[in-house]
Amino acid sequence: MASSGLKKSGSEGGSSESGGSSENGGGAEERFEYFGWVYHLGVNKIGHEYCHLRFLYIRGKYVSMFKRDPHENPGTKPIRRGVIGHTLMVEELGRRKVNNGDVYVLRFYNRLDEAKKGEIACASAGEARKWVEAFDQAKQQAEYELSRGVSPRNKLSMESEIDLEAHRPRVRRYANGLKRLIRIGQGPESLLRQSSSLGANIRSGGFEEASDAIEAHEWKCVRTLNGVRIFEDVSDSKSGKGVLVKAVGVVDASADTVFEVVLNLNQHRRYEWDALTGDLELLDSLNGHYDVVYGTYDPRYLTRWQSKKDFVFSRQWFRGQDGTYTILQFPAVHKKQPPKSGYRRTKINPSTWEIRNLNTSPQSSAVKCLVTQMLEIHSEGCWFGWKSNQSSKFEKSVPYALLCQVAGLKDYIGANPTLRLESSTTVVQSKISDVSVSNIEFDDADGADEFYDAIADGSSSSDDDDSDNELEPNSPGNKVKLKNVSWAITSLALKRAQDVNKELNPNVTPIILDPSHFNGSMQQGKDEAETNCWRSPAGTGFMVRGKTYLKDSAKVRGGDPLLKLIAVDWFKVDSCVDKVALHPKCLVQSEAGKKLPFILIINLEVPAKPNYSLVLYFASDRPINENSLLGKFVDGTDMFRDSRFKLIPSIVEGYWMVKRAVGTKACLLGKAVTCKYLRQDNFLEIDVDIGSSSVARSVMGLVLGYVTSLVVDLAILIEAREEKELPEYLLGSVRLNRVKLDSAVHLDV
Repeated sequence: MASSGLKKSGSEGGSSESGGSSENGGGAEERFEYFGWVYHLGVNKIGHEYCHLRFLYIRGKYVSMFKRDPHENPGTKPIRRGVIGHTLMVEELGRRKVNNGDVYVLRFYNRLDEAKKGEIACASAGEARKWVEAFDQAKQQAEYELSRGVSPRNKLSMESEIDLEAHRPRVRRYANGLKRLIRIGQGPESLLRQSSSLGANIRSGGFEEASDAIEAHEWKCVRTLNGVRIFEDVSDSKSGKGVLVKAVGVVDASADTVFEVVLNLNQHRRYEWDALTGDLELLDSLNGHYDVVYGTYDPRYLTRWQSKKDFVFSRQWFRGQDGTYTILQFPAVHKKQPPKSGYRRTKINPSTWEIRNLNTSPQSSAVKCLVTQMLEIHSEGCWFGWKSNQSSKFEKSVPYALLCQVAGLKDYIGANPTLRLESSTTVVQSKISDVSVSNIEFDDADGADEFYDAIADGSSSSDDDDSDNELEPNSPGNKVKLKNVSWAITSLALKRAQDVNKELNPNVTPIILDPSHFNGSMQQGKDEAETNCWRSPAGTGFMVRGKTYLKDSAKVRGGDPLLKLIAVDWFKVDSCVDKVALHPKCLVQSEAGKKLPFILIINLEVPAKPNYSLVLYFASDRPINENSLLGKFVDGTDMFRDSRFKLIPSIVEGYWMVKRAVGTKACLLGKAVTCKYLRQDNFLEIDVDIGSSSVARSVMGLVLGYVTSLVVDLAILIEAREEKELPEYLLGSVRLNRVKLDSAVHLDV
């Protein structure tokens, strides 16, 4: 049977560790086409929910939906079609039960009008991730055409090269060189089988190289267990708060595959790798990223005299923009499962899974991922005896059984080659030639519907698959990796200060910025001992792209921020508030604020009951250089801002589970949540709606539960994509020290 797929034509530009791609999402150097089978979800006119198998095709900024694969059915007309605009947002809603099977749902909506929306679903998390990337490329294509001023008519004439009328696609030659074909999924039959069976059946030691903030952990390998390394955090060994440990192993499968295996509750599968939590059943699914499960185990596997035990724990999961999966597991209580007769209710240690793909050599086709399970141990005596080979008592404990899960997972996948072959992506590259595969017509680009409008209505179902091509693989180029560049990094740190100065007008004398001259509702802290305050941390705790990043992906420590943090407001509001800068009580409206050359306002809208707004005010001591990257960002389009505005979080002090949930990876906020921009007078305000993403909303809920014990560092910057923009620099940074929710000042709107 022919496989379905997602086809991507065009040579790629730069890449982003936070999920971004080249600045020019399409155009003369890149031409993208994607296709594959998905589920179209919705509600018809009489209120009935439907789930139809559909063939989705993306070309440039245009999207079409078919009942049948147009490759195998020439002349097939689309039943839905539309245009991807810069206001399109794609949100991963996670897993959902549909027709007794689990699917992964993507929601599309207009960030300026959320009433315009639609949903599609995929059979696996990996396929959902690939479609998110496809729509992101399409948005970049739209932005590129807008920036170049390409007329709709000229665009249509360019697209007319594509032809599907022939029974077998003809091979044509193009001057734009290398093209790449990416197929996602295994076709409609496999798609249906995979989704229905999900519910019914079947970093290295320190992670610094995968982080954008310097972590305080100091991991030491203390044992190896069946090919898995066991680490202990020795940075805080005398705190008396227990021992933080983790098991780390390399698994010969993609992160998508491992994630599916860990989340799968099928008893027969879990019995093959999980000695502790093999008997699990779903109690409740709160949303696509959060559920509650019940399990039992016989402690005779661990000791000789204890009775059977049961437990309830919650699972919360999400995927970062770099493709890393994080799963948080907490002990829980649920009304559907009170203590069971004959069982003793116990609590499983809180733990986390982190699953991320490893970059293999270009010559290797092997797919590998790094799997880490982390937990806290409170029975220190047993642990210390075991790690020094003096006692085996720890091997009869629940924490030991949890640490063994990584080894079990590694062996299980290694013994099942079909799991490793279920990778949803295959890549074929060809030089010069490509198969032209579309006769999709757009009568008038200006009159085409937006994509969320096009898929909002109901329709019927069908099936089919796409064709294959006889294309020769092309060997990828060698990646250059520099060694021993510490001397160069030192010199780059000195040069960065000179480069950053070009962002502001060098012909204007700098003014003195004194935060004491500006009043915010949150006080500035004088030292680390103060609570419910803010401070300005140095940039050395964050990693940014170095001068040679495009060649060797090397990052360097950040320097002093370009903009100075002058005040912080901590507001309590009835509903999320935009355009805070226009409020009469805002710092920007004060006489002192109006005299500043430029103010960058970051309004973090925190969803809760009540809602909160954390407003950060960063000021420059000189006007902005219009020709600089900052100037392009401040006066650029919302599309450009969405693609470049980056935030790096870091929990400096606090509960380790919260640290794992928040992470330390840079995030392109415009791709993760809805951002709105207000440019007036001497300021730019960025309103960040954290509640617009179910994942961000869930993580923020966890953070608010521990906020009074957390020390949080945040850094903001503009992502550099071109050599002339490197090295990156920090726009601003803030440290929030143990914030109290009840200290928020009510803001009347």
